[in-house]
Amino acid sequence: MEMAAVTQRSRGGGGGFAGCQRTVTPWWRLAVLLFSVSSLPAATALVEGLYCGTEVCYDVLGVTREASKAEIARAYRQLARRYHPDRFRLGEPGLEGETQDSAHKKFLLIVTAYETLKDEDTRRDYDYMLDHPEEYYQHYYAYYRRQLTPKVDVRVVILVTICAISIFQYYSWHSSYNEAINYLVTVPKYRIQATEIAKQQGLLNRTKEKGKNRRSKEEIREQEEEVIRDIIKTKIDIKGGYQKPNLSDILLCQIVLFPYYLTNYITWYVSWIYRFTICREEYGGEEKLYLIRRYMKMSQSQFDSLDENNRQTFLEKQLWIKENYEVYKKEQEEEMKVKMATDPRMKRYRRWMKNEGPGRLTFVDD
Repeated sequence: MEMAAVTQRSRGGGGGFAGCQRTVTPWWRLAVLLFSVSSLPAATALVEGLYCGTEVCYDVLGVTREASKAEIARAYRQLARRYHPDRFRLGEPGLEGETQDSAHKKFLLIVTAYETLKDEDTRRDYDYMLDHPEEYYQHYYAYYRRQLTPKVDVRVVILVTICAISIFQYYSWHSSYNEAINYLVTVPKYRIQATEIAKQQGLLNRTKEKGKNRRSKEEIREQEEEVIRDIIKTKIDIKGGYQKPNLSDILLCQIVLFPYYLTNYITWYVSWIYRFTICREEYGGEEKLYLIRRYMKMSQSQFDSLDENNRQTFLEKQLWIKENYEVYKKEQEEEMKVKMATDPRMKRYRRWMKNEGPGRLTFVDD
């Protein structure tokens, strides 16, 4: 019985110790957690590699956080005069203990502090870092974003880009126009007409030249070619992509003149609605051609490149009326189908596509 009581007390004691252990364990865990947290380094905004490093930029310049731009600039100039490598002198009053290297490092720190505080956006980011030292990654992002961002104004970049595009446009159009003129000079029809005009104007009358003023046959031929070329430039009317370049068509001028064009378009549109929708006026010649061009989905330059006879035919068929244009369109489609069915070249093309066209693999036995 006594042994049983001892055993029971021991178990009871064991149970008591166990219960006590279960109660004490959370306190130990809490103590360990508090010790771990206290051993962590305190969050600080002064990070090496950001702005002035472990120094406060305001303290470097000797100003307060409420200092104005003028006060910051004044403090910077005073310190720069003292620590600039070209003005620093050993043993100068107030600079005892400074060496050439330490003064140089101090000057670089002063410059960094001034560059940080003179710009409003950079100063705002720096003040935010001082007030919120725990946001490490945000500070790094804000700092390097401003460091790597180009310092050039975006408006300047846009202006330079537009100017470059405009120069390329004008050069490309001028090259196309010269190619068209060079081709027309070789066409007998236009060359003969230009030669006759030059003779009528007395530009090709050869005068007898003697002595030193006498020109060679090559020089005379070159002058005649230049005269014919100038007459073709003057008389020919090139439309479409090879027309003579105009400065008002380049991108820069279009952007500058956009308000003017927009005002004209609004005025024209209001006038169109008032005249032809409200007042029910009849369409004039220009209005009819505009409706025809819009139905055909052609640009102004494409429509201008058409022959005058074609435009007169459009007017005779009254294609500015939607129903007449739909009938004309169907007729053109049917005519094209018949032409493709009866044209020998189209027949050969279809025969080639059927027998030896792309996608067919043949093997010829010898």
